[in-house]
Amino acid sequence: QVHLVESGGGLVQTGGSLRLSCAASGGTFSNYAMGWFRQAPGKERELVSAISRSGAITYYADSVKGRFTISRDNTKNTVYLQMNSLKPEDTAVYYCAADQTALVRITAPNYDYWGQGTQVTVSA
Repeated sequence: QVHLVESGGGLVQTGGSLRLSCAASGGTFSNYAMGWFRQAPGKERELVSAISRSGAITYYADSVKGRFTISRDNTKNTVYLQMNSLKPEDTAVYYCAADQTALVRITAPNYDYWGQGTQVTVSA
């Protein structure tokens, strides 16, 4: 059983930056691909970014390419999401998730464990 705890959310103005962190415990972190999802009110949960076990492979949704960067530190059991040039449409609850696979998968049902989420609000 993997336990995930997100942190780093908050309120920021348009154009600002935030760095989200997700700390994992209870499992071998390097056995899991990791993803960051977000869900805005009234919308479906969507994948923002994902990273393979080693960090060699990454995926970004088109809406965040060039603005967000995912990374991981397997020695600290932590995955990060650096978010720059934030826009009001980035406002959502952001969740990290773990997928026990060697692949980088982009759909939520593939992920085995989820954090509780952290709110990101971008003001206009």
